[in-house]
Amino acid sequence: MRVWDTSHLFNDAQPHQPATAEHVYDPADSQANLRQIRHHFKQLQTRLILGLILGFLLPNALLSAYFHFQFTHTLKESAKLNLAAVAESQKNTIDLYLQERVVNLYNLVHSKEFSLNPTQAQMENLLTGLKRLNDGFVDIGFFDPEGVQIAYAGPFSSLLGTDYSKEPWYRKLLTENQNYLISDVYTGFRNVPHFTIAIKQVFDNRTYVMRAALDPDKFYIFLRSINQGKEVESTLINHQGVYQVVDPGHSQLPGVNDHIPPASPPVGVEEYERGGQNMLVAYAWLKEHLWALLVMQPVSVAQSGMIKTRLVLTISLIVISLVISAVIYFTIKRLVDRARRMAEKGQQLQEMLAHASKLAAIGELAAGVAHEINNPLAIIMATSGVIRDMLNPEFELDHSPEAIYKELSVIDTAANRAKGITRKLQDMGKNRVPSVAECDVNALLGEVVDRLKKVELKSKHIEMSDHLVPDLPRIFAEPEPLRQVFANILINAADAIVDRGTITIATEAKEGMIWVTIADTGKGIPPENMQQIFNPFFTTKGGGKGTGLGLSIAASIVKYLGGTIRVNSIPGAGSSFTILLPINAPARKTTKHHNK
Repeated sequence: MRVWDTSHLFNDAQPHQPATAEHVYDPADSQANLRQIRHHFKQLQTRLILGLILGFLLPNALLSAYFHFQFTHTLKESAKLNLAAVAESQKNTIDLYLQERVVNLYNLVHSKEFSLNPTQAQMENLLTGLKRLNDGFVDIGFFDPEGVQIAYAGPFSSLLGTDYSKEPWYRKLLTENQNYLISDVYTGFRNVPHFTIAIKQVFDNRTYVMRAALDPDKFYIFLRSINQGKEVESTLINHQGVYQVVDPGHSQLPGVNDHIPPASPPVGVEEYERGGQNMLVAYAWLKEHLWALLVMQPVSVAQSGMIKTRLVLTISLIVISLVISAVIYFTIKRLVDRARRMAEKGQQLQEMLAHASKLAAIGELAAGVAHEINNPLAIIMATSGVIRDMLNPEFELDHSPEAIYKELSVIDTAANRAKGITRKLQDMGKNRVPSVAECDVNALLGEVVDRLKKVELKSKHIEMSDHLVPDLPRIFAEPEPLRQVFANILINAADAIVDRGTITIATEAKEGMIWVTIADTGKGIPPENMQQIFNPFFTTKGGGKGTGLGLSIAASIVKYLGGTIRVNSIPGAGSSFTILLPINAPARKTTKHHNK
């Protein structure tokens, strides 16, 4: 025989608090519950991993992008500053070089071997002395006040006696307030690129000029010897962009550079494209002459060292981030898996506890049924024994039909009591097709109260009070089970009132439910009994007045209808049962309920 298990419907009920029906764990749903647990922990793991990405990797990526941008900017600035420092250093070296060559000429003029009418041997000795100081000197010449080269030593002997008075460099030296001059590179009378360093000296109020020609190729060799850095190319141009010193492998003299640096500031760095390659160009204007030193280097080469450092840092950061992310990921996965396994074990323990609880309920039910049925059986057996004694002449008892009929009525009463118990148990477990109809809860309550006033409440001093909301929404249900619910609770309320009291019935519709409240001013429910009042065969009525099935059946019916029962009780002051029934909820096809 199957019964409706209500032993766990009100486990959370406490005095002064409503007890609501709770779901009893169903082992048949074990796999569904396990799937739900796994789905929950899978979602949890996904959220944690997304949190990892948003909370760790995303800020880390943003910071990396920011620092990458700053590093790139610093890298460019560092490369520019480094190349500018190279240009500044080379410029100072070139200025010093030119100053030394000017001093070399001054020393010749003031040497003991110098005279205003030098011989060829004297000029050759002077040139030899200059070349010992620097092999860039090509030749040397001495000019009278009229600009005629009256003495010469060098490979271009035809220049002796040549008039230079109209040469631009010669006229500029005489007209400017400066004792020496460094010319641009030009070909002149010899048709060979060279540049001139000339000084002027006054002897006997007459101006004489000593000049020396320098080889631009030898000057380039000197320039290359002071280069600093990988693939650094240096060159000299004048203010018009004309090459003064070039790398013979890249350009030839004369030639014009396509990039002329600004005159101000005197030192700077620019970036431009040459031959499809980005170049950094540092420039520095010389002090000794209006020449600009250009120091060029490919951007990729200038930043190569820092780029390697940045690459190492980027790779290290990515590797560290991936390692940390992997550690966090596997840690999260491990913790989530462990939590999931613990939840699954908890689910299994819940199944075991539910199974044990059902076994205990079955045992309690069997014990209650045995106890309830044993009582009338004992009465029947005792009464049948009395009848036998009445029929035995030895005992001389009254065995008149009236006396025997009286004893048989006792047997009938006990048998009817046992029959009532078994009928209630059958009603709880049997299958039947429900007779569903629209029910007016107010009308059903009125019918139940009228019937109880004629029978159960007739001899009691109980005042009935009602607060029924008119036009209450109708519900789909079986009228008779609802009447049984209301009757069982009202009978319990009446039994809780010892002498005089009041039973109040109230109805209302809210939150999609019909609320039926039955409150009494009886003795209330002790706290220790609150969790047992809906258990089958639990009763506090003595003298065989109750079977303990009334509230259990009521709770099962309400649960079947999709509702619940809430209980409030104050010991010594009364109890309140609130029945919540769903509005317009069609009844199920069968009233059979299985223990899950």
